[in-house]
Amino acid sequence: MSGPSDRAIEETILALLDARGSATSGRTICPSEAARALAGDDGFRPLMEPVRAVAFALADRGVVQVTQRGRVVDGRAARGPIRLRRPPEA
Repeated sequence: MSGPSDRAIEETILALLDARGSATSGRTICPSEAARALAGDDGFRPLMEPVRAVAFALADRGVVQVTQRGRVVDGRAARGPIRLRRPPEA
C-alpha cells in the first residue's frame, strides 16, 4: 500500500491553511496536522517526512513559508518544530 500522492499532500496543506485564515492573519499549521488529516491520528507518523518534503517544495515556489518561533527559516536546515503559513500578501 502506498501513501498519498504529493499532489494530495499539497492540496491538504493548502486546504488546512486556507481554513485557518487569511494570509494577512499570520495563522499557521503544523506539518503533523496535514499528516493527521491524510492518515488519522494512529497512522500519521510515516507521512511526516513526505509532508515536510512537499511543504519545502511549496516554500521553494513561494506558496508557503516555513517558520520557527515566528521567523521564516529554511525548513531543510531547521532543527526542531516548524510551522507552515501563507506568505503575507504584498
